[in-house]
Amino acid sequence: MSRLRSTRTGLGGALVAALALAAPAAAQDIAITNAKLVIGDGSAPVEGGTVVVRGGKVVAAGAGVAVPAGVERIDAGGRWVTPGIVAAFSRVGLVEVDAVGGTNDRNAPRTRFAAGLDIAPALNPMGSPVAVNRASGITRAIVAPGGSSNLFAGQGAVVDLGDDMDMVTKPRALQFVAFGEDGSAKAGGSRAATFLLFREQLLAARSYARNPAALAEWGNDAMLQRADADALVRVIDGTTPLFVRVDRAADIVNVLKLRQEFPALKLVLVGATEGWLVAREIAAARVPVLVSPLTDLPGTFEQLGATQSNAGRLKAAGVDVSVGVFDDDDAHKMGYATQYAGNLVALTRLPGASGMSWDQAFAALTSAPARAVGMEGSIGSLRPGRVGDVVIWDNDPLELGSRPTAIWIDGKAQSLTTRQDRLRDRYATPGEGALPKAYDR
Repeated sequence: MSRLRSTRTGLGGALVAALALAAPAAAQDIAITNAKLVIGDGSAPVEGGTVVVRGGKVVAAGAGVAVPAGVERIDAGGRWVTPGIVAAFSRVGLVEVDAVGGTNDRNAPRTRFAAGLDIAPALNPMGSPVAVNRASGITRAIVAPGGSSNLFAGQGAVVDLGDDMDMVTKPRALQFVAFGEDGSAKAGGSRAATFLLFREQLLAARSYARNPAALAEWGNDAMLQRADADALVRVIDGTTPLFVRVDRAADIVNVLKLRQEFPALKLVLVGATEGWLVAREIAAARVPVLVSPLTDLPGTFEQLGATQSNAGRLKAAGVDVSVGVFDDDDAHKMGYATQYAGNLVALTRLPGASGMSWDQAFAALTSAPARAVGMEGSIGSLRPGRVGDVVIWDNDPLELGSRPTAIWIDGKAQSLTTRQDRLRDRYATPGEGALPKAYDR
């Protein structure tokens, strides 16, 4: 792990020394004091707060927290201290350069497998987007596959963005499927075909669960491969959350109705551009929604009801809303999510618009995505027992110009240096003879 420069941290010599001397493979026992502390659960920031991390886990956070003996103190100097951001929907680790096929494992359009695909072996913790997103305050990410040759895209994972080779926090954490225009293109060109294919594949998986030998009897007419059937059985019984990309209000209602036949489905709506039109139905179904608030103009006919007030109206109706980045460089620029959440706070000041309070908006970046993927007991906040993912910011984290000054993941201090930083430093003031041949003209 490279050392953090004092000009970047601005936290004084004690913190810089602590981070520089930390063993990369070991969690630190630390107490960050004198902080404007954000728990991340929707509660208000705590002035003069303290968070204690031991053995890679949060053991206490709040006002008046006693610092145990033997734990290193780090004075935040009144700065904002928060849990790490949980990217609600991303492809980090799957994509290095979008246009270069050899570095892009987002999609698998020519495989015979679909729901059974597991992205975990394709993740690259050393890819440059990992460090870029980490330097933006992202410590965990919900990573979904892009697509396959079939309706189901495969199984996503929850990952951490630590500077090591062990990236996967939870493999096979979700199943991803696209409805709407994307789904109909895979199913045969019609939404009618999409819902029929979805239903038939789940029914086939249910039959397989009751009699696994039946799959072999189907022969070439088998609708599913064995790996696909195994994966969909876990969707049917509610073990694996089903993340559904859907935008049109009518499609959302029809997706919610799928529970009438498959009542154990743990649905999570992704996108839901027209969700505000059916917010009551979503809230009544207790289905969480992942939204990108910047989707405020229709890009397709299924997004005609697009509005930047979507997230605020869903929240006001009682929907559990997470804010994420998708359809907007979801592999490289997940840090945009803090800006999007800040925009929601600003919307509360505009007549006729609907946004979120600061506390709600920040929770939509942390504890809400953790709940959506069923991991609220281990990630997404600074409550005791959660992972020691802590970020110190130079200003309000929802303000556009704010940046992290120090980050811990699982209690381990992380470098904020990226490949872009190293390139900048190399070529900003190059010495004679240090330039590559391309500059020798």
